[in-house]
Parts: sequence; structure tokens; C-alpha cells
Amino acid sequence: MNSEYRRKYIRTIVWMSALAIFIWSVYFTGFDINVLMQRGNQAVIFVKRMIPPDTSYAHKIITPLIMTIKMSVAGTFIGAIAGLLCAFFYADNMIDLKIVRYPLHVIVQLVRTVPVLIIALICTFIWGIGAGAGTIAIAVSTWAVMTRIGGEDIENLSLNAYNAIVASGAGKFTAFIRTILVQLLQGYLNNVLYILEANVRHAAILGYVGAGGIGLILNEKISWREYDKVGMILVMLFAAVMLIEGMSMFLKAYLDGTIRKRRIISYIIVAAMAVLFLYSISAIKYIKVSKNGMRIAAAIFNGIIHPDWNYLFMPGKSGVIYLMIETVAIAVVGTVIGAAAALILTFVNSSRFMPGVVAVAGRILVMMIRTVPVYVYGLIFIRVTGPGSFAGVLTIAMCSIGLLTKRFTVAVDSWDMSAWNAYRNSGIGIIARLKYTCLTEIMPQLKDAFMYRLDVNVRSASTLGLVGAGGIGAPLIMYMNNYRWDAVGSILIVLFIAVLVIEFISRRLNKI
Repeated sequence: MNSEYRRKYIRTIVWMSALAIFIWSVYFTGFDINVLMQRGNQAVIFVKRMIPPDTSYAHKIITPLIMTIKMSVAGTFIGAIAGLLCAFFYADNMIDLKIVRYPLHVIVQLVRTVPVLIIALICTFIWGIGAGAGTIAIAVSTWAVMTRIGGEDIENLSLNAYNAIVASGAGKFTAFIRTILVQLLQGYLNNVLYILEANVRHAAILGYVGAGGIGLILNEKISWREYDKVGMILVMLFAAVMLIEGMSMFLKAYLDGTIRKRRIISYIIVAAMAVLFLYSISAIKYIKVSKNGMRIAAAIFNGIIHPDWNYLFMPGKSGVIYLMIETVAIAVVGTVIGAAAALILTFVNSSRFMPGVVAVAGRILVMMIRTVPVYVYGLIFIRVTGPGSFAGVLTIAMCSIGLLTKRFTVAVDSWDMSAWNAYRNSGIGIIARLKYTCLTEIMPQLKDAFMYRLDVNVRSASTLGLVGAGGIGAPLIMYMNNYRWDAVGSILIVLFIAVLVIEFISRRLNKI
């Protein structure tokens, strides 16, 4: 069997296996298109309750919204700086100290496994309720993500200049600063800007567990069913996300060289970022060290490393394994549906395929979709499907659309259209052009984005039980609130294994 035929055979097996998993997950989650057709209007009714938003409530939103942004900026900066330092030790090609690198890999993977909402809840136990706990949670989550991204980027860089400087007698860290950091910094900053935007949305829901920001009043107004005020909160959150995305787009264009670089502009940008960080770091001043913080931290650690094995292997629908399978099934179906919708929206969003006005309108629509916090979507879809995993699927699908559309659009906008234009000049139809040029050439980026989102969705789906949308989230929060850290340890073990399996599959797919 030649290598090309073998590769096609493996791809066929992979696609058939993926289709089988998707079909089984659809059945397992109870996905029913007829229910959507019959009760879909319930979602519209729920949304209409937020329209028109209560504009008189706007002034009460400003302070917590500013706190949300401060939490996001401070947490992102702290996590990104720490991640950049740790990336040096994370990369396999930098140091030979396995005693440092291997534990760091495990810790990063463990932190990445835990949803930021759960990290925030743990922080409130240790440091008390407030924005300080939320900032720390965002910083920890960002550190784990950026350490991994930075480390993997370093592994893909050329080390010729680095090795030359080390050979001349300079220290490894000095050589890293002078060579590797210079190559790494632009891509690293682009990823930091992307994480910042995501962290604003994360910070908007941390109030659900008492970790400060606009999430506190959002959770309060949802509980009191003051939906016109909820609408106003979402409008102002959208404005904040739009502002931050606009700033991110400018900075990315400046870093990429799309906007001509000038020394004075660089100084202004650096100064502005420094001022913004120093202003945002004041969110930490709201931290209150709990008297029992160290005791609780020790109890959390002890419980997690001594899990409840009986609960871990308990059979039935209340067992951890069943709930984790349900969580993964929710993530699989939701990610596939979200990816399909995102692919359609991508071509609407791209000015390469649509007039500029249409593309801008499409991007605003996608930004609005990304603005709505996950548990708001959960509450909307529970009114359509009732409690359970079906509502979780729809929630994950909506949350996937925003991120995947953005990633897909970046791939399309940076795609070389030479082959497309050649096919068009030859009179070949648009469907064939899409199939044999566009989709073929950007498929690696689409696949990477899909697998990344699936990894994120498994962790996100683990908190959907908070609103009755299925999965492992409800028992996870319940055991945390009851200080059953051994049961929490059992859940995190299974979640950790699930994320590792998905990461392994993703790495293997990259080699096919």
C-alpha cells in the first residue's frame, strides 16, 4: 500500500468514525429538529422581553461594566506576562530540565481543564467574594493558555541565532530574550489581544459565583426576571466588546505591518497600554484575604488528590462517567452545528465574497452573538426544549458560532485567491471553485479552529448544568458549594482525561 493510498484510507476511516460519533451524540443528547420547529418561538418570546431595554438603568451599569473591563485587562496582562516567562520552561527545545518541564506541562493541562467559572468559584472560597477573585481567576486561566501557546510557538521557531549566542558564552535566558523573544513577540501579542476579548465575556459571567463585575447584576436581574434591565446590560456589554475588538483590530494591523509603523505611534501605544494596565490593576485592591483561605486551599488540594473513587465509578445516570459522556456529546453536537453555521456566516462576513456593507453587517451580527454570556443562552433554550442536554447542545452551538466565524473569517481573508481567479476566468462555477480552491486550501485552519473549539466546549459544557442544560456542571457546583472536594476531584479527573483525549486526537489529525 503506497503512502498516498494509505493516507486516503486513513482519512476515510477518520471521516466515517467522526460521522458515527456525531450521529450517536445526536441520539444521546435527544436532539430533535421537530421540537425546534414547534417551540422555537419560545426563544423569540424570551428575547422580546428584553426589548426595548430599560435605558433608565444604564447609569447603574457603568461602574460594574468598568470593573468587568478592569478585571479582564488586569487578569489578561498578568496572565500573559507570567505565561511568556513560563513558555521558556514549557518548550521542549529550550531547557533539558525535565524535572521542571514535565510538572509544568501537567499543571498547565490541569488548569486548562478547569473552566474559568470554576476557577473563579475556588478563588472566592480562598480570597473572598469580589472583583479581586475574578481577576485572579482570569489571570490563572490566561497564564495556562498563554504558557501553552507560547511554548508551542517557541518549539516551531528557528533556534540558529539562539544556539549561536549560547555557544558564544551567553546564558540561555539572555539568548532567549535577544533572539527567540524577538521572533515570538508579534504572534504572542496577537494571541493576547484575542484572549483579552474572550476574557471580557468570561468576566461578564463570573458574577454568577460572586467574582465581581457586571455578572453580579446580570445574575441578579435574571433571577428577578427584570428582562428589560437584562437587555440594557447586554447592550452595554456589546458596546464594550465592540470597543475592545476595534482596539484589537487596530493593534493587530499595526503589529502585522498593515498600518505603517512609526516610532511616535509605538511610544504612544506602549504608554497607553501601561496606563491602562496600571488603572486596571486597581481591581486587585478589592481582594480580601479570607481568614480560612489557606485552610480551604489545603482542603481543596487534599480533596482533589484524594478523589472519591466510589463516586468516580458509580454506575447509572448520576455517575461521573455517564455525566461526562453526556457533556462530551453535548460539546460534539454543539460544535458541529456551530461550525456549519459559522462556515455560512464566514462567507457573508468576508468582503471578498460580499459587498462591504453586507460584510460589516454580518460582522456586527456575529459580534452580537459572541456578546451574550453562555448561561443567558442556556436560559433562552431551556424555554424551547426544557431542561436537559438538548438545551445544552443549542447553547454550545450559539457560543461556537461567534468564535468559529471569527477564526474562519481570518482564514478566508488571508487566503491567496490566485487559484480562485484562475478557475473563475476559465468559466468554472462557484460551487466547484469553493470546493477545489477555497475550502481545500483553508481546510487545515478550519480543522484546527474546530478542534480548538471542541476542546473549549467540553470545558464550557461542564458548567451548563448551572442552568439545567445537562452535563456534569450541576453536580460539580453542588459538591463545591458543599465542600465535597473529594467528589470534585473525581469529576476533574474524568474531565482532565476527556480533554487529554481530545487534544491527542487533534494532534493526530494534524499529521493526517
